[in-house]
Amino acid sequence: MKKLMLLVVVALAGFAPVKNGYEVGDVVADFKLKNVDGKMISLSDYKDAKGFIVIFDCNTCPMSRAYNSRIIDLHKKYASQGFPVVLINPNSAEIVAEESFEKMKEHAKEHNYDFPYLYDESQETVRKFNPTNTPHTFVLTKTADGLKVAYIGAIDNNSRNGAKASKHYVEEAVNELLTGKTVTVTKTKAIGCSVKLKNS
Repeated sequence: MKKLMLLVVVALAGFAPVKNGYEVGDVVADFKLKNVDGKMISLSDYKDAKGFIVIFDCNTCPMSRAYNSRIIDLHKKYASQGFPVVLINPNSAEIVAEESFEKMKEHAKEHNYDFPYLYDESQETVRKFNPTNTPHTFVLTKTADGLKVAYIGAIDNNSRNGAKASKHYVEEAVNELLTGKTVTVTKTKAIGCSVKLKNS
């Protein structure tokens, strides 16, 4: 009987869902990635940060280009309040040559980025977060247990025209965190170009 029960437990364990990337409430591991200025950046470098707006974005996606100015505005609005933008390119340059580090440098210069735009050559950090599209946003909040995911998804609900967006998911999440409230909308569907992972 005991052997039968053990077999049942093992069989059920085999059907356990495989976790793909961070979910809301998870503690995020720190990382060290190369910025377009050549410096290595970690989240722990930001001693006074209350959290982060981590956005997986790229050089080539039309949807990403549509959000460029909105991403810049998010950093202008929230960096001084403790929630800076940190941009990470999730795409492999082995698959899309225009996503190379050199092209990232050109892209950041063209758009006058004054926040990190990080290169994850190994895609190890990308796989931990598991963004599906560009842009895909993770709002992190600093807690006693570490940096926790408070929101995952789209920046707003109008991918083509930010002025016509009726829901500003990232802004709403950060505003709630800044006032000590629980985030109301914790997850939405990110819309954009698919992430290009190598060896997948």
